[in-house]
Amino acid sequence: MAWLYLNPELTAAQAVAGARVAIHGEEAAHAVKVARTRVGERVSIGNGDGVIVTGAVVSVEPGELVLEVDETRVEADPQPQLWLAQALAKGGRDEMAVQAATELGVAGIVPWSAERSVTRWDAAKAAKGRARWESIAREAAKQSIRTRVPEVTAPQTTTELARSEGLVLVLDPGGAEPISRVELPSEGRVTFVVGPEGGISPRELALLADAGAVGVRLGAEVLRTSTAGPAAIAVLAARLGRW
Repeated sequence: MAWLYLNPELTAAQAVAGARVAIHGEEAAHAVKVARTRVGERVSIGNGDGVIVTGAVVSVEPGELVLEVDETRVEADPQPQLWLAQALAKGGRDEMAVQAATELGVAGIVPWSAERSVTRWDAAKAAKGRARWESIAREAAKQSIRTRVPEVTAPQTTTELARSEGLVLVLDPGGAEPISRVELPSEGRVTFVVGPEGGISPRELALLADAGAVGVRLGAEVLRTSTAGPAAIAVLAARLGRW
């Protein structure tokens, strides 16, 4: 299976048979020095925004790899977009959620500083943490050969999260409605809110509900913070016919 590399400058106009597309810098270094890609091997190059081209490698240099396009994918942004507001969590569980959600097709990820989050990001940690989540999402998108790399926003408070656009679904074991029956919009954004290890506090649940968020449940089981978001994305991906 072809491996995906990223070139943000790739355009839809280049996604035609016979065109030659290159990667440079760190992406090329990884392909040449780490993956040991050689002339004749098939790889894919995407721009992270809906365009992927695939073809045989025709040139390999230390700082550049070039392929000749024989297959293209140009995809519109799927509607509605599925977003994940993931509470900061200890033990790398939040990062596990970011990776799995990306592989399952999430469009964007919001780091959430929930009241019961054990992990905290101050100003310095926020920049480093966001960059770490962006790197995880980028690598997961490449591994799964996705046409789009999810956006990772700046960390948000509960008050900021309550102002999210579109439909907000709070994953809560006590939610009144099963996620399989919630009414979905045909476009716009659907955001899943996943709490930390200790769950979402009553104050946060009330604040989100007052802003129009809908409490939903996945089932009788109580899922880990690393599992709940990806599970919800999988359910709605199936409902939307993406699987």
